[in-house]
Amino acid sequence: MRFHYFKLLITLNSIFIFSCESSSKTNTLINWDTYGVPHIVSSTKKDLFFAQGWALMHNHANKVLQLYGKSRGRASEYWGKKYIKNDILVHTLGFSELADQWVPKQDPELKMIYTNFVKGMNAYLQNNLDQINEENKVVLPLTTKDVNMHGMFVVFTRFIGGSDLGRVQQWPDMGSNTYAISPKKSASGNAMLVQNPHLPWSNEFLFTEYHFNLNGRNLYGANLLGMPGIAIGFNESLGWSHTDNTIDNTDTYKLKLIGDGYELDGKKEKFESSSKILLIKQDDGSLKEKEIKILKTRHGPVIKKTKNNVLAIRLVGLDRANMFLQWWKMLNSKNFDEFETALKMAQIPFWNVMYADKLGQIFYVFNGLVPKRKQNSWEYWDRIIPGGKSEDIWTEVHAYDDLPKIKNPEIGWLQNANDPPWSSTIPMVLNPDDYPGYMAPKVMHFRPQRSAKMLIEDSLITFDELVDYKLSTRLEFADRILDNLFEAIDIYGSDKARNAKNILQNWGRDADADSKGTLLFYTWSSKFNIDDNSIYSTPWDINDPINTPDGLSNPKEAVKYFEEAINEIEAQFGKLDIPWGDYYRINYNGIDLPANGIDGRLGVFRVAWPGRSDSTNMYVGGGDSWVAVIEFGDKVKAKALLSYGNSTEKDSPNNGDQLKLFSKKELRDIWFYDIDIIPNVIKKEKKIGNMFKVYN
Repeated sequence: MRFHYFKLLITLNSIFIFSCESSSKTNTLINWDTYGVPHIVSSTKKDLFFAQGWALMHNHANKVLQLYGKSRGRASEYWGKKYIKNDILVHTLGFSELADQWVPKQDPELKMIYTNFVKGMNAYLQNNLDQINEENKVVLPLTTKDVNMHGMFVVFTRFIGGSDLGRVQQWPDMGSNTYAISPKKSASGNAMLVQNPHLPWSNEFLFTEYHFNLNGRNLYGANLLGMPGIAIGFNESLGWSHTDNTIDNTDTYKLKLIGDGYELDGKKEKFESSSKILLIKQDDGSLKEKEIKILKTRHGPVIKKTKNNVLAIRLVGLDRANMFLQWWKMLNSKNFDEFETALKMAQIPFWNVMYADKLGQIFYVFNGLVPKRKQNSWEYWDRIIPGGKSEDIWTEVHAYDDLPKIKNPEIGWLQNANDPPWSSTIPMVLNPDDYPGYMAPKVMHFRPQRSAKMLIEDSLITFDELVDYKLSTRLEFADRILDNLFEAIDIYGSDKARNAKNILQNWGRDADADSKGTLLFYTWSSKFNIDDNSIYSTPWDINDPINTPDGLSNPKEAVKYFEEAINEIEAQFGKLDIPWGDYYRINYNGIDLPANGIDGRLGVFRVAWPGRSDSTNMYVGGGDSWVAVIEFGDKVKAKALLSYGNSTEKDSPNNGDQLKLFSKKELRDIWFYDIDIIPNVIKKEKKIGNMFKVYN
């Protein structure tokens, strides 16, 4: 009894000391927990962002230097010719010049954020040069222009213009899931939120996690490497998540060449022409010059030229210089009105926003900058636009008030799984006919259907159930189509196919590591495009969005594919009932574990898509990255997972340490309050002058 009393006194004393440190007007602290999360305590924004820059480099110094070198458009100068296409793209899109143009347009508060963030990064690097790989030191020192250009590179080439630039085609399911649950649908009577981006597990797509305590106010979340602040976050009052939306705010135009110009409205138009000299590092370390010619049209810069045509790209948002300030305002909002005021800044040109708060309000907006266009058809713009018509060169975007949005729907929940805004509720509240035809397509694939069904089928959702839904690997496509496949096998299948059918009949229709039907079903379904309406006898119908498409339009062909799948698996493994996790693996930083989940096209909410394969296995390449489930009660309750961990430094214990939880389909507690943080702190640092030093 005396031992427990003594232990309690020590704990209470620790809390008192930690709280005094947390509220100190002179100390800026970083308390590092066992998962490598920096809990940053500060009384000033300047010191907070200095500390964030320091913490970022502690966890990711070498990776950030590599990313900034690429975003500068000088990677081939630093590391060789394999980066030349990257550098040409940066200069073709004019990011260096645009960064200079943005500076006078940026709010003084954002400039303060950038300045101190960069000071913190440089301070870490100066004091820890021995931890920096020799080949990365060439990027030093970092500047605020690097932050601007890296933000541009990621936002414009990886998201806004990703599809048009052909940069993300190898990640067919890059996107996200999100839920907002209102008190009427919540068993506890508290609103809940799910944050869940799906991105590649590499390079500029990697997230890192932060906890800020600014003047006693807790701010928590994640951001992509190299970015200041928090882009998907929550505080004690509210939170939000982003998903990639079906917004079309980039257009590519095919223009006919006429002599040294291009055709516009039937007449010759001159290019705006310039050139740049790039330096390319050779194998012997010398630098070789390469001149590139940059052509611009009235549509935008030329990204490809052939004998008779050029392709020009037009990107939205190049005039929005304060993206990161908007995220900072969102993070610091105390209620919905403040949050919506931040949204109305309209500086973030992409991404849906899903919101929930302590007062029980939930909200969704099809956020972003949608061009105002003369042609009303989605199909007209969802392609490479032929010809050169000046009427196709849009110049204005829709205001925030024009965007599809829903607040506090009667059904008590909102969802988005990269589907158009119309299916954020079922039954649908938003009517696509109330908006321009180019606003968003009309479609609902299997992943959002599974997303909606899990909520529809539960009258009152507990926190733990919401965690289970987030981690669910059940395949909506299997639920939809297996009965039709079984009927087809009975009619057209061989004895071998009928025997193999038994495996799928006994299968739980999920992609858990121990599931023995997943490999057979995955191999079969990979033989055709399941998003193609023509393969179904009943195509997708907006009037029955979560029960269509259905049936097989060509059952005989489906059985032929099934028998091909059987033969392929037997040839490779000698049997069909291979546990999914024996075949599908996590292989990251030397860690080898059984995987679960698969790409979302099969209607799985736990997304983990393949990145590579060899003769015996397939390996996860991306998917669930940052995952958080948050309940806004009297105190915030939250669980999370940063799948690949909070460090990319090769020898860090946090590089891949959370993959064991991923493999087991588990989340970890978020340590949000002092009483939870203290027992899990393994290192404490205090800002002294222009650096942080470890203290006891």
